[in-house]
Amino acid sequence: MKHGRKKNARRYIVAASIGALLSAGVATGAYAGSADPAPPRYQPEMVRALATTLGVSERAAIERLDREARQQNRFEELEADRVDTLGAFFASDGSLVVNAADARAAKEVREAGLKVRVPEHGEDKLDRIKARLDATALKSAPAGVSAWSVDLATDTVTVEVNGASDKATRSFLKAAESNGDAVRVVTGQEKLETQAVVPPGSRMTFNGYLCSVGYGAKDRSGRQVLVTAGHCVDGLPELAYNGTRFAKATHTRFAVGARSVDMGIATVDSEDSIGLDITTYGKAGTIAVKGSKRAPQGSALCKSGQTTGWTCGKVGSYNVSVTYSDADGGPDTVVTGLASSSVCTQGGDSGGAYVSGNQAQGMTSGGPTGQRCNGQVNSPGSSYFQPLDDALAYYGLTLNTK
Repeated sequence: MKHGRKKNARRYIVAASIGALLSAGVATGAYAGSADPAPPRYQPEMVRALATTLGVSERAAIERLDREARQQNRFEELEADRVDTLGAFFASDGSLVVNAADARAAKEVREAGLKVRVPEHGEDKLDRIKARLDATALKSAPAGVSAWSVDLATDTVTVEVNGASDKATRSFLKAAESNGDAVRVVTGQEKLETQAVVPPGSRMTFNGYLCSVGYGAKDRSGRQVLVTAGHCVDGLPELAYNGTRFAKATHTRFAVGARSVDMGIATVDSEDSIGLDITTYGKAGTIAVKGSKRAPQGSALCKSGQTTGWTCGKVGSYNVSVTYSDADGGPDTVVTGLASSSVCTQGGDSGGAYVSGNQAQGMTSGGPTGQRCNGQVNSPGSSYFQPLDDALAYYGLTLNTK
C-alpha cells in the first residue's frame, strides 16, 4: 500500500471478526451497572447479545459464562492428569458433559464435579466411520449430502441430506447406513456454498470477488501473514483492503472439484499489518484476541463478517465434512476438517473470524445457499468455519495477540 504514502507510514487492517465474550484480561469484578466500581469481567454489550441469543436475563447470561469457564477449567485439569476422556460438549442447560472411556475414568470425572457418560460408540469409533465416509466422498462428491460430522452430543456420525439423488449420493448413503445406529441421517437440509461473492463494494477483494479479513499471525521466520479461508485465496491472488493491496496469497488447501481443506494464508506487505483489536461493527467497541484455545461443542460463539456484521450462536460439531455446490455450475467440492455452528452468515462473510470468550476460533467457510440473516445479533441460521488452531498448526504459525 505505497501509493504516495511516506516510507515509514503503516496501514493497519482490522480483522473482520467479532468481540470476545470475556473482556480483555479481566478475570474478576462486578457486573456492569453494579455499585461496585471494579471493572466488569464481561463486555456488557456481549452479555446483552448472549442473553438475547439464549432468551434469558443478562444476569443469567453472566452466570452461564461463569459456570462454563469453571467447568472448562476442571476438564482441562482432568486432561492434564491423563484421565482417559473422549472429548466433551455443553448440553443445552449449560452443563459440560464429559465422554469417559470406561467406568474408571467416569468415576474420576464425577469426583471432579462434572457430568459424565460412557458412550456406546465413542469418539474414536465415530472418527473411524467418518474417515471411511470421507474416503467414499473422495471418489465422487455426493451432491445430495450437505455435510457429515462427528457429533459428540448424539454419539453419532450425523449425515445431513439435501434431497439430491445422484449416483454418488446413493453410494455415500449406502456406505453410511451400513454402520447401523452409529450413523444418524437428517433430511431436509439446504445445499451449501462457500461465501465469497461478486461485490458491489469491497472489504477484502481478490480478482473481483470479496471476503472478510481474518486473523494475523507470524510464521517461523517472523514474517506476518493473514490466516483466512482457503477458498478466499484460491489461485493465490493479491488481496486488497479499501481498493489497495495489503497482502499476497501464498498457500491454500482449497481447490474447486477436489477434496479440500478450507484454510490458506497470505503474506502481509511489509508496510502493513493485521490489527490486534477486532471490530464488532459498532456493537461492542473493539476487542483484543487473547489466544486460540478451542471451545467445546455447545459453547457460546460469535462472528463478524463484512456482509452480516456481528452474529452469534453456539459451536456445533467438529470434524465436519461438507459438499459445496459451485455457483458457476462447476464441479462440487468436498471440504473436510470444518466445524459447524448456529451462527448466521451470508455470501462475503468468508474468511471472517469466530470468537468464543476471548479465544479466536476460526474463519467463515460457508453456509446454506438461500440463507438470509435478519440483521440482528441472534439471527437464526447456521454456518461452517475452518478451526483456527488447525490452520496455525498446519502452517507452523503463532497467532498475534494483544
